[in-house]
Amino acid sequence: MAADPNPSNIALVSRHYEDLVNRNDLGAADRDLRADFVDHAAPPGTPPGPESVKGWITMVRAAFPDIEVVEEHRIANGDMVAVLACWRGTHDGPFLGIEPTGRPVEMRGMVLWRIADGQLAERWAVLDYDAVLESIQPSG
Repeated sequence: MAADPNPSNIALVSRHYEDLVNRNDLGAADRDLRADFVDHAAPPGTPPGPESVKGWITMVRAAFPDIEVVEEHRIANGDMVAVLACWRGTHDGPFLGIEPTGRPVEMRGMVLWRIADGQLAERWAVLDYDAVLESIQPSG
């Protein structure tokens, strides 16, 4: 039988998105992520922990200063929370070698979080990065 949803786990994930992404509060990474946090969707060799996440969101914010994530659906089961979300922003800074285009971008995806001892311990993600790259590719 499946475990009952844990509303505090859903609240943790939602607060993390709101504070880290939407409010650009880097302290949310230190507060919400375990010291040994592992992002299974990060590039190979990315060290565990909050510092890697802060570096990633800083890079994303430099390219898309108005980035916002909207949770469309959430499901929790025991220590796991799954979120279907949409990220939206404007390409106003360099991103992966592509100069700013001023174009809007939208990326949808599914993220699965594991919570341990009241903090985010692991993340798996399937995100539509191709949609972002298609939106900002120079015309030509």
